[in-house]
Amino acid sequence: MTTKRKQLIHALLKGIETGDPTSVEVVNQDQYIQHNPHTHEGGEGLAALFKRLSETNPKVNIVRLFSDGDFVFGQTEYDFSSQRVGFEVFRFEGEQTVEHWDNIQSRMGPNASGHSMVDGETKVSELDKTEANREIIRGFVTDVLISKQFGLLEKIVSDRIVEHSPHSCDGVEALLETLTAKQETGETIVRYKKLHKLLAEGNFVLAICEGYKVDMHTAFYDLFRLDESKIVEHWGTIESIASRDEWKNDNGKF
Repeated sequence: MTTKRKQLIHALLKGIETGDPTSVEVVNQDQYIQHNPHTHEGGEGLAALFKRLSETNPKVNIVRLFSDGDFVFGQTEYDFSSQRVGFEVFRFEGEQTVEHWDNIQSRMGPNASGHSMVDGETKVSELDKTEANREIIRGFVTDVLISKQFGLLEKIVSDRIVEHSPHSCDGVEALLETLTAKQETGETIVRYKKLHKLLAEGNFVLAICEGYKVDMHTAFYDLFRLDESKIVEHWGTIESIASRDEWKNDNGKF
C-alpha cells in the first residue's frame, strides 16, 4: 500500500506538467479537504488548477518522497513562470487522498556553503528509528525553535550540519545566528509559535509549524535528516499565510 500510494502521488504531481485530468483520480473529491488557501475545494478545483498550470509549460521534479501511516509527503521543484520549491502533504483513506497541505516559496540560492534548496541526501535509512527520530525533532521544535532554549542546540544538532536554507550556511553556529537574528525592534526575525504536525520516515522528519517572519503570519515547513540521533541536514520552505479575505476555501493553512 505504501509503495502504491507513493506512485499515485508521483503521478498526481507529474500531472501538473500535462494537465491530464486522470492524474487527479487519486483525489476523492467528495471528501477532499484542501488546505492551500489559493485553491478551490475538491478534485474539480485541482483539475482546473492543473489545466491552467499546464498551459505555462511547467516542469515538476519530485526530489524526495516519503510515507508515514496514511500520509505521503515530499519535496518538489516547480518551474512554472518562475522557479519554486515546495513541500506537499497528502492524507489517504484507502487508495484515494482526502486531504492536502503544501508550503511553497520562490527558489533562491545557492547559499554561502554552495548548497541549493533541494540537493543533498535522498536515501531513507534508520527505518527502525522512525519514532525515536520523530521525538528528537519534537523536542527540537518545542524546546529550541518555540521556547528558544538555544543552549540545547549542540546536544541535538551536529556541529557540521549541512544547511540548505538560502539565507544561512553550514554549521551549528550559523544556525544559532539565524535563530537569534533580531529586527530593529529587538524582536527576533523568525518566531516559531506552534507545531502542527510531525511526519517521519526513518531518518527524515518533516515539521509543519506556524509563526511569524518579521511581522508576517508565516508557515514554516522544515525537513530534517538525522544520523545517530543528531540533526545533520536541513531543508525548508517559508510561506506567508494569505489574509482571510483572499482564501478560496475555508479550511485554513494547517
